[in-house]
Amino acid sequence: MDANLPPLETATALPARHYAGEAAFLRDQRAVFPRSWQLVAHADQLADAGDHVVDQVGRLPVIVVRGADGLLRGFANVCRHRAGPLALCNGKGARALHCKYHGWTYTLEGQLRSAPEMQGAADFDVADLRLPALRVAEWQSLVFVAASDDVPDFQDVYGGIAERIAPIDLAALRFARRDHYDLACDWKVYVDNFLEGYHLPHVHPGLSKVLDYRAYDTQLQPWKSLQHSPLRDAGGANAYGEGEAFYWFVYPNVMLNILPGRLQTNRVLARGPGRCRVEFDYYYAPGPAGEALAAADREFSDEVQAEDIAICEAVQRGLDSGSYEAGRLCPKRESALWHFHNQLRAAYAADGPD
Repeated sequence: MDANLPPLETATALPARHYAGEAAFLRDQRAVFPRSWQLVAHADQLADAGDHVVDQVGRLPVIVVRGADGLLRGFANVCRHRAGPLALCNGKGARALHCKYHGWTYTLEGQLRSAPEMQGAADFDVADLRLPALRVAEWQSLVFVAASDDVPDFQDVYGGIAERIAPIDLAALRFARRDHYDLACDWKVYVDNFLEGYHLPHVHPGLSKVLDYRAYDTQLQPWKSLQHSPLRDAGGANAYGEGEAFYWFVYPNVMLNILPGRLQTNRVLARGPGRCRVEFDYYYAPGPAGEALAAADREFSDEVQAEDIAICEAVQRGLDSGSYEAGRLCPKRESALWHFHNQLRAAYAADGPD
């Protein structure tokens, strides 16, 4: 960690100005999301040639497609003609990428193949135009894209997680469902909330019965943090079963919640000043046991999310009130929050003055 950034023992939270207003929102779109690996899909969505997903990274529309050669490629979802979209939604089995504005057509490898009625354009050759390529990585059947070259090596970011959770094999789990929630709070408020168990006894009475708060610990790594807890029996009422809970956060907006027999991925998406969307994808082991686990899990998960939404929206109102000054952090319980805030401070410093 940069020696110029606040040490944990004297640290305060980020000032309220970073959580409100158009300027703060645009700064994150510029300084944070394009300079990080973003989770965009599960490999099952991109199983065959021509399968594709569309997304947005910061201000950049992106498309990831499986080529005829079996390779995954990412491109700006922006036609080289007049910025039309090559796809408006996820799709299967496309033979080419067709701009939805004027019909320019690209191969699955991003090369312009045809441009209708351009015969009269001097010195125009379709061979000269390609879609801007993006970096793509596949890990544990999850697919990621980087919208710029200014990102760390993927292995530096996600390396070590699979080894830490062994013998759990995330790639063996199967997608069950997606839930999403739209919140009246800045995306960082939701991330802050995820990054500490300090609020568990006060906000999540049901979850507190499941996790062993006394044994709850936090481990920090350069681009990620792990909150870990043994699971308690809770008098037979534990929907999570026996074992351990691994709550991974990967900068800046991905959570991997790994519990016995299941994975929940969270993407926290900035949707505007004071607004965010959180997408939850649930994965379980295939077969009847996994289906039963998914059914038992759902009501409990919904309860926890409702509690988090309520407190995050209340915190945003406090941040917007004008009365909040950045408060001291709890070294024992908020080290992952401090770690995240220092990563943001470094990103903002690299972006330039406020």
